[in-house]
Amino acid sequence: MADAYTHGHHASVLRSHTWRTAENSAAYLLPRLRPGAKVLDIGAGPGTITADFARLVAPGRVVGVDASAEVVQKAATDAAPLGLENLSFATGDAYALDIADRSFDVVHAHQVLQHVADPVRMLGEMRRVTAPGGAVAARDVDYEGVIWSPGSPELADWLALYLQVHRGVSGEPAAGRHLKAWARRAGLTDVTCSASLWLFESDEDRAWWGGMWEERAVASAFADNAIRLGLADRDRLERISAGWRRWADDPDGWLLMPHAEIVATVG
Repeated sequence: MADAYTHGHHASVLRSHTWRTAENSAAYLLPRLRPGAKVLDIGAGPGTITADFARLVAPGRVVGVDASAEVVQKAATDAAPLGLENLSFATGDAYALDIADRSFDVVHAHQVLQHVADPVRMLGEMRRVTAPGGAVAARDVDYEGVIWSPGSPELADWLALYLQVHRGVSGEPAAGRHLKAWARRAGLTDVTCSASLWLFESDEDRAWWGGMWEERAVASAFADNAIRLGLADRDRLERISAGWRRWADDPDGWLLMPHAEIVATVG
């Protein structure tokens, strides 16, 4: 995948990625997973969802692919103590996978299509390596649908800036609403759609999510890209960061992120 990644791989970003599990990020797909199934996880990142898949389909083979060799190495290292002999990771280009046609029963991508310039092409490649009767599955957030309380001018500024930065780097931050259309344009006709939410409202959730964005707003590639693109200066980023801290500390704080999901059966 040659597309630039808006967030980069700062520690604050990886904290959010390693939180993800099959249960909280791929529940819609679990009914399609069975022992013995072969699963390809595109954009696997730190591999926490991928490892869950390996447990669920053992002894079926599970491969996690990511564009970053550094991330792939870390995922493999972190997974080694789990003893999952059916799990492996590889560096790869999701537009041109080094994988034979019809090789996997399930080909999955979580929060990936939003970051690429040509999601239709990527879905077509996912379709190519899916066996007949298998499934292409994807889940993506829709940032234009994010809502929070209490109202905060800093968080409103964060969202406006985030949409600009994301689109200025690569991809579509409101990807969720486009998944069905992208799948159909990629030649996938038997498409089942669903939706789910991430809700952050408990003291623990707010401290984690708000604290992560407090740091991310000023220290990750998001901040670097905002400045590079001329969309924000350091003072604006610091104000947004402080807004996240205030939201995290507010016992009334509440934030919802909507996600769209597709499962397309390949004929």
